[in-house]
Amino acid sequence: MKTYCFIDAANLFYGGEKSLGWKIDYKKLIKYIKEKYKVKKVFYYAGVELHGFSYSVLDKKPLDLKKLLLFLNKKKISELKTIKRVKFYLKLGSFEYILKLKPVKIFHDGKQIVKKANCDVDMTFDLMRYIKQYSSVLILSGDGDFVVVLKYLKDINKKITILARGERTAKELKQLVGSDFRDFSRLKSYLEFIKK
Repeated sequence: MKTYCFIDAANLFYGGEKSLGWKIDYKKLIKYIKEKYKVKKVFYYAGVELHGFSYSVLDKKPLDLKKLLLFLNKKKISELKTIKRVKFYLKLGSFEYILKLKPVKIFHDGKQIVKKANCDVDMTFDLMRYIKQYSSVLILSGDGDFVVVLKYLKDINKKITILARGERTAKELKQLVGSDFRDFSRLKSYLEFIKK
């Protein structure tokens, strides 16, 4: 059985360390899921701010993070958070995550600035695009929007395991997979980042 893993970063890691209560070691995470679930590929879906860097999803090629980082450094972007995020993604790439990054869209709703990079459609598309390549999936997301596609996969006999934060997981997802739901919050002893 070939297993692929799909990580919805925005949902699983929403609020980051403050929300979870501990910092994730992403090297440990990929090692854990590859060993525990025999995962062959790990896709990681997230957004990235471009600050004027020329890139479009229509380019039919992945975002070049090294060029983006050079651009941000040359432009002297004051938002250090963006540079840290790009470096973080480069690190994930070195750990063998397959990065599926989407430019963040910025909206002004009259009162505040809203940033969005909803990757649900991208992840759903890839679940279907690679459907013939896997017999089971490990989903790191508790987002109820995935119920329809995951129910379809289950109906055609794909094994589905969900690893997500219990308190942030839609009840329909838990009902769909039953005992194949795993609470990510319980993995602190395996996955916590310990500064050396």
